[in-house]
Amino acid sequence: MTIQQHNAAASGTYAIGGELTVNRLGYGTMQLTGPGVWGDPKDPDEAIRVLQRTAELGVNFIDTADSYGPFTADLLLRKALHPYNEDLVIATKAGLSRSGPNDWRPLGRPEYLRQQAELNLRHLGLERIDLFQLHRIDPKVPLAEQLGELALLQQEGKIRHIGLSQVSVAELIAASEIAKIASVQNLYNLSDRKSEDVLNYAEAHDIAFIPWFPLATGALAKEGGPLDAIAKKYEAKPSQIALAWLLKRSKVMLPIPGTSSVAHVEENIAAAGISLSDEDFAELSALAK
Repeated sequence: MTIQQHNAAASGTYAIGGELTVNRLGYGTMQLTGPGVWGDPKDPDEAIRVLQRTAELGVNFIDTADSYGPFTADLLLRKALHPYNEDLVIATKAGLSRSGPNDWRPLGRPEYLRQQAELNLRHLGLERIDLFQLHRIDPKVPLAEQLGELALLQQEGKIRHIGLSQVSVAELIAASEIAKIASVQNLYNLSDRKSEDVLNYAEAHDIAFIPWFPLATGALAKEGGPLDAIAKKYEAKPSQIALAWLLKRSKVMLPIPGTSSVAHVEENIAAAGISLSDEDFAELSALAK
């Protein structure tokens, strides 16, 4: 398999909220920052090249967050790709405050979420955010107040669709009673499927499921192991097989592998061209059970 042969379009498409059609294999910006997801990256020029290369390879769904840097990833995204192509969907998140490297604290007060929405619009250079996700539910603030503010921003035309991140099925159901939820972003990958029930719920209700940390394979990728053996069969890398497995797992799955390297972007997007057999998919699915 030659990585230049594949484009993100080979991953198929999905319509977020029933209307925003994107290629299912996207890109996440979290790694375009300094250590601890804080400050500027070591090589800002490479970060710009990474973002431009994703666009060249057909990625039209990019996930970011105000807390990455903070705002470092957003500003790089604007520098690299603004003015944006009409088909590019930028998803962002708010609801985690930062006070230093590796420090993340839920903050869901309505006035804070509104402030961050306005800052996201300014830093990204957008008039409306296609998908605005509550980065975490703040347990200190009623859910109705958090989502209610996002619904107000939606009514004002500043947000198109509302999403959630790292939630349970019960929280997703409760949120859906307050506002229409278009997406959910939970930790999910080949080796960690604790959110299987959330994925099943999302699939049943046609809600986009965005798995964060999609490339994690842990011990499954060890040399000579089953993942390694299947990767060799497809002349691919274990990480590419992990992405191909996610894409085959569900039609609502939108993986967003992140990297700060152009070579890795090309490698990741090449996974869109891998079509796993049902037998190999079943073998991989059984690994984490």
